[in-house]
Amino acid sequence: MSKLLTPIDKNGLKLKNRVAMAPLTRCRAGEDDVPQPMSELYYAQRASAGLIITEATNITPKSCAFEKAPGIYSAAQVQAWKKISDKTHAAGGTLFMQLWHCGRVGSDAVLNGNAPLSPSGINDDLHSLIVYGLMANGRYAQITATPSKEMTIQEIEETISDYAHATENALAAGLDGVEIHAANGYLIHQFLSPTTNQRTDDFGGTLPKRLEFLKRVIEAVLSKAPKSKVGIRISPFAAYNNTRDPNPEETYVAVAKLVEEFGLAYMHLADTNAWAGAPDMEKILNIVKPNYSGCLIGNGGIEPDQAINMVESGQVDIVAFGRAFIANPDLAIRIAQGGPYNEARYVGWYGGDEEGYTDYPSL
Repeated sequence: MSKLLTPIDKNGLKLKNRVAMAPLTRCRAGEDDVPQPMSELYYAQRASAGLIITEATNITPKSCAFEKAPGIYSAAQVQAWKKISDKTHAAGGTLFMQLWHCGRVGSDAVLNGNAPLSPSGINDDLHSLIVYGLMANGRYAQITATPSKEMTIQEIEETISDYAHATENALAAGLDGVEIHAANGYLIHQFLSPTTNQRTDDFGGTLPKRLEFLKRVIEAVLSKAPKSKVGIRISPFAAYNNTRDPNPEETYVAVAKLVEEFGLAYMHLADTNAWAGAPDMEKILNIVKPNYSGCLIGNGGIEPDQAINMVESGQVDIVAFGRAFIANPDLAIRIAQGGPYNEARYVGWYGGDEEGYTDYPSL
């Protein structure tokens, strides 16, 4: 049996296999961003994964890059997520929630007329930011980002508290842990980059000050959850959402050392550029592995055969699959027998009903 399909017990993370489901934004929440009942089936179908990381989940109504993404800040949302976690656990799954604040990646059209929040109000590249909205005709489409406003110290403190509250809510909803979303050009990633963070206070300027927001977020999350229940996702070289860090090697060596200091359960390495044919995984591993001793999750256009080799060779401990899990709810079982694999259809990728969401066949 491939090591990919064997259990792992490392850094407090105990999983039945090393196949993870990557966070997949599917945009099917209902009114007030409450998950709908069809999501209970969606996650339970995919319980063959050793670890399911939920779709990016907003920690506050002040965050929204994709309309109809779910939240974890209200009692109704907690109740809906509890039903999802119960169904997933009954099917044998383990579920971590990805905690999301989009920062400057947003639009006043989906934020009730409010400007998106950001470290420094950098708005020279709105055309590069990926924002989606639900049209009146029921279609889901990319819309234009609108200018963000620089966060006040009070807004930064409130946001840090939002991470703690979201963690508390996720655990109350029965999830097994949380993943801090520090990748893909969203708020934490924005604070790390000197291009999008041009503050001159304690949260910007030098690298240690640009790390301060992440440090405070980790402390807030750990005030509500043990480190064995907390992971983090990073994408040092991502072009997505245009953070434009001029020296990602320096930044993410420091990030890896910070995560090691806190002893978080895992680092989820998102090779976002791999989808554009320019993989960076080797560079990411060269940054992280010398500075972090916990579980490493590799992600980004990785095929099953490649995943087997990555785990067997010790490059990573776990591999997270995204699109393959959209199309193959029983992906870990299919990997175990060498396929066959369903092909993902673009229908229902974002928004919609059960079509393209829960209608892919299992073996």
